[in-house]
Amino acid sequence: MFSFSNRNPSSEAPAVTPTSTKSHDPHPLDALTGGAFSAATSGERAARIREWLTRNPSPEQMQEVFKELGTRDKGAAKPLKEKLDELKRAKGQEILAAEWAGKGQALLALSKLNIADAMAWQRDAAKAGAPLSKEPLASVKVQLAERVKVIEDLQHRVQVQREAAVLLAQRIEVLSTKPWRDAQAVLEVLHADVQHWQAQAQELAADANWSSVDARFPPQLDASKAQLLVVWDAFAAALAQAVAAADDAGAALPPVLVWANELRAERGVPVEAPVQAQKPALDPAVHNEMRARAAQAVREALSKLEQEVGEGHGKASAGAASALRNALKEHGKLIDAALENQAHAALAAAGEMEGWQRWRADQLREELVIKAEGLLKRPAEHALGGRKMQDLLRQMREQWKQTDQGGAPNHALWKRFDEACNEAHKVVEAWLDKVKAEAAEHRLQRLALIEEVKAWGVANAGLTDWKAFSRSLHQFGDRWREAGHLGEKTFAELQPQWKEAIHGAAAPFEAAQKSSVERRHALIEEAVVLGAAPVLRIDAVKALQQRWQLEAQSVPLERKFEQKLWDAFRKPIDDAFNRKTEEREKAAASLSERDRIVLDAAKALEAANATGDAGKIRAAMSALDAALRGQAQAAAVVAAATDREQNRPVAKTEPAPDATETVAEPVNPAAVEAVAPATPDAPDAPGAAADESRAADTAGDTAAPAEPLDAVPAAPAVPAKPAPKPVVAMRGDDRPGMKKSEPAQAGRGGKFGDRRDAPRGAARPGDNKFEPRRDDRGPRPDARGDGRGDPRGGRFGDRPAYEERGPRLGDAAFRAQREALERAEFTLKKLAAQAHGEALTQLLTAWEKRDASQVPSVQELGSRVTAAGRGHWAQAIAGAPDGDASEALLRLEIAAEVPTPAEHISARRMLQLQLLTRRNDPPPAQTWGQDTARVLASAFDAGHARRVQNVLKVLLKR
Repeated sequence: MFSFSNRNPSSEAPAVTPTSTKSHDPHPLDALTGGAFSAATSGERAARIREWLTRNPSPEQMQEVFKELGTRDKGAAKPLKEKLDELKRAKGQEILAAEWAGKGQALLALSKLNIADAMAWQRDAAKAGAPLSKEPLASVKVQLAERVKVIEDLQHRVQVQREAAVLLAQRIEVLSTKPWRDAQAVLEVLHADVQHWQAQAQELAADANWSSVDARFPPQLDASKAQLLVVWDAFAAALAQAVAAADDAGAALPPVLVWANELRAERGVPVEAPVQAQKPALDPAVHNEMRARAAQAVREALSKLEQEVGEGHGKASAGAASALRNALKEHGKLIDAALENQAHAALAAAGEMEGWQRWRADQLREELVIKAEGLLKRPAEHALGGRKMQDLLRQMREQWKQTDQGGAPNHALWKRFDEACNEAHKVVEAWLDKVKAEAAEHRLQRLALIEEVKAWGVANAGLTDWKAFSRSLHQFGDRWREAGHLGEKTFAELQPQWKEAIHGAAAPFEAAQKSSVERRHALIEEAVVLGAAPVLRIDAVKALQQRWQLEAQSVPLERKFEQKLWDAFRKPIDDAFNRKTEEREKAAASLSERDRIVLDAAKALEAANATGDAGKIRAAMSALDAALRGQAQAAAVVAAATDREQNRPVAKTEPAPDATETVAEPVNPAAVEAVAPATPDAPDAPGAAADESRAADTAGDTAAPAEPLDAVPAAPAVPAKPAPKPVVAMRGDDRPGMKKSEPAQAGRGGKFGDRRDAPRGAARPGDNKFEPRRDDRGPRPDARGDGRGDPRGGRFGDRPAYEERGPRLGDAAFRAQREALERAEFTLKKLAAQAHGEALTQLLTAWEKRDASQVPSVQELGSRVTAAGRGHWAQAIAGAPDGDASEALLRLEIAAEVPTPAEHISARRMLQLQLLTRRNDPPPAQTWGQDTARVLASAFDAGHARRVQNVLKVLLKR
């Protein structure tokens, strides 16, 4: 254990804990807020702030405390912030209330108040967010509503007075048709009614709000008054004259026909029939002209009414119907019956349409009223927000206006609708207050951001890290976009200030970008010159691209513009590389003679693969290997040369060849050797060495030299390979598993590090201190004579170098031969597996039927089975079943290393233990042929056959 204390264990002095030097002075505002700044936790600070707010501190104190506490604990400062926001909203509400109260008082002070202006004041105040439900706007709203109500009541009373005047006139007209004594009896009552009506009319005109009544009502009241007085004066005068005539028989009779006839009857004078005025006879031409004008006027009014009714125009159809009625009143006596009936039908249709439109308009108004009242009954979870409520109310009011345009107004439904909309507009008022408060806060934030950008631009004017500079500018832009919503007017005021500040801060960066763009244009010009050069310099291209990358990493540009510059820079270089690629492809497209031969051989191998014949496949593979090594091309050259030599005439002086002597072919053997170099893997044809030696001798002794080939260039003579000496005697390899026909390989012997070619125990070069080591003697001489040393190096330097290869294959030929060889090898493996399975099945069938003739041949069984082994198997199958094959099967499974069935595992372990004690006996891997013969000599069993099949699958493949 190790102590982490700095105190010395041997010291007996007590450990001294260092005291903190930091002072804990109380905050100046701590006493004001009741210890809010010295509280330990955020919850205690928030509680003390709430307690302090109950004392109603001044706004200045709250602002100062919020400024200090907001940077330390935003959670504790949240009640303070809410209180300040509430004060801001209240102050804004007071300002709006004072403003709209002044406007309302100005309307009330007018002697002539327009009802539309009063209703517009309430609507505009609600849109502006003024608190209509609070004083002083609530009282102003009530006063305006009362005055509007008084004005509407005056207008209604005017209409009532008009109807009363009409009724009084009708009463007077009815009395003129009755006896004059009845009229005299009700004269006083009727006079009192007329006087009362006049008093009410004078009271209406004397009202203080009479000047605010709609301009159409005073003339209507005056007209009704004048008409009533005229009728009353005429009635009173006729009645007085009737009374006088009744008292005095010589007095004049009244102008009322009924009363005059009654007085005549009392006087005994016969009643005079009413004299009808005779109409003057009209000229027929004038009468026809008048009828034509009347019909024309009625038809015009009728066509206008039919057009408006057909288009569904309510108000226009009402006006057209009134015009048609006036035309009928004026010209009804001059038109024919058919036109009059058509006009009455059109008036009936217009009346039906007017009634339907009035009913439909009232129905739509009731739907709007129900919808407006339903806004107040929504549950809290489905309540609409301020914006949606404002849009919905505006939409509903527009629908009401459209309904009023299509039909007569309904004041009762309008009052219900307007009250419901005003009540629902309180939600909009609260939302507008919140929006205004947020807008004021967002304005302050944006102003602070503008000042911060200006200060940052001054502080970082000398910054050269343009990436960091651009990153900061982007961050400022993001903060400006995320600073919250502003009104159009405020945004239009702040946007120029922001642009000026951000452009001033970005001036150094913009100058660096301008110079960087100029440098990049220069690099683009260099790239154009480099790409247009006849020889493309890769090193120059790499250097130019590195310069571009350095420039791009130092000064960032706008992404799209930078991409355009990069595309312009890359295009000439890409074009140059494309030209180079096209040239290379053109060169590769032209196949050489050797590529054509290889392609033909590959196609032949593909065809052999399709046949599934192993012999054809191997022959095709040999032909492809010869084509790859150049032997096929060499054979073609030799055949062409032979044909040319046979077709050439023979000279008479040339001696005839002897029957026992071989005549050399007129082909330069060195040329053939150069075209088709010998490989150590290719077997030599019989007599190849003799042919080569004779060709060499004939080339030097022939009188007439051979004519050189056009297709093969002359090459220096290559020494012929010596003929192999016949083997007289050799010692065969009699070790198990080795072939006796091959000589035994000598052991390496000697100690570690001795050379293979040095005798055992001989000294190595460099062991003698006077003899230089191999490293000091310089490089080994190269077998090729070029002095470059052995390419493979090491202790294999005495081996011959790699042989010369033919020209490199083209891409198409190389891929074709590789794919053909892979498919051929796969096909051979598949055929071999099939043949192996068939041979194994045939062997088991011969065992089952005890028929030796069905045993497969040695070639079918494979290289692991010799002819003697196959004979032993056939003898075992041909004989009678004899012996037990249990131990032989176990030995076969041990030799093949395959699992043994569970019931024979114990026997296999026992046999393995026994084999360990038999030191001189051969292992099962060497005696599996005899064990197989022992199994085949036993009786056939299906279980044994499966075990034999599993074993021989492995052993015959090894």
